[in-house]
Amino acid sequence: MSRKDPLDNDDLDLFRTLMGDTRRLKQDTVLHPLAKKIERALPQKRLISEQVDNSHYFSDEYQPLLAEDGPVRYTRADVSPYEVKKLRRGDYTPEIFLDLHGLTQQQAKKELGAMIAACRRERLFCASVMHGHGKHILKQQTPLWLAQHPHVMAFHQAPKMFGGNAAILMLIEVDELAMPLF
Repeated sequence: MSRKDPLDNDDLDLFRTLMGDTRRLKQDTVLHPLAKKIERALPQKRLISEQVDNSHYFSDEYQPLLAEDGPVRYTRADVSPYEVKKLRRGDYTPEIFLDLHGLTQQQAKKELGAMIAACRRERLFCASVMHGHGKHILKQQTPLWLAQHPHVMAFHQAPKMFGGNAAILMLIEVDELAMPLF
């Protein structure tokens, strides 16, 4: 029934009769118990120190040698080039997303550092960084920063389904044994 055809009084009475014993549901949000435990277990001071520790790797003066032809990509020397190919094809699905839209370069560096720390802490292997198009400042700087970080194994321009040329998919080195969960 469209909005143009209003209900007549008999239909409204029938509806009210059928719905008379019902009550409105209260909207509630349920958090997963593990998420609550992780939030409580990590003090704010530790989160800030991880963010600072991981963002000091990003220098604006250092210019790593990245491929200039084709989409932006990088592979650390000890990582198989096949991993970048898997990123390009979309074989890896990002487990965490970071949106840098509207941030300054300093804020973006801190957020990147925090995301890498969170990936290592929570053992997330694949991440997506959405830098957007804009004035191409973050689009140009983000790959340069990521190539400097020792825990970034590889990255590639994201496939269309994960943001295309406005995003980067990256693989983070996760130490399975030494890293405590929280």
